[in-house]
Amino acid sequence: MNRAKYLLVFLSGIILYIGLSLFWGENSFKNYSSLVEQKKAIVKHKVDLEDIYTELSLEVSALYNDKAIIAAYARKLDYVADGEKIIKINGLKPYQRTLYDTGSVVRYVADDFLSEKIIKICSIIFSFCVFLLFFIWDIKNHNITFGKKEETFVTGIPLYEVPQI
Repeated sequence: MNRAKYLLVFLSGIILYIGLSLFWGENSFKNYSSLVEQKKAIVKHKVDLEDIYTELSLEVSALYNDKAIIAAYARKLDYVADGEKIIKINGLKPYQRTLYDTGSVVRYVADDFLSEKIIKICSIIFSFCVFLLFFIWDIKNHNITFGKKEETFVTGIPLYEVPQI
């Protein structure tokens, strides 16, 4: 085999390695787009949580400082101030506590990809198969022979060994 064939064997393995890495590897295009989508979801979730935090902190500061809001919450919990009269109305639903929105859970979605080890093994096996194909082709075309080499004689043309000057 000549050098070009060896170079082709080497390049075939490299090309397969690059192709597998780009389309099915850990840092492939598919995984990149999936990670971008996950990042967008996380950023949106973070903004939602910041809004919830802002609402709750305003409510807490109002409960600490504003007397009217404290009185309103006390009335919801069936407390009465001095001098107030209670009128009970039958048929109304009892007070239900307000449920605060705490956001939703964002789960990590694992991506499917081929590991680096598998990609390297596939590339090496492919290069070895290309090498075997070239080797068998050379044997079939008698470029590589095993055993005695046949000497070729040219008949009809006299050959003389002339010393070089």
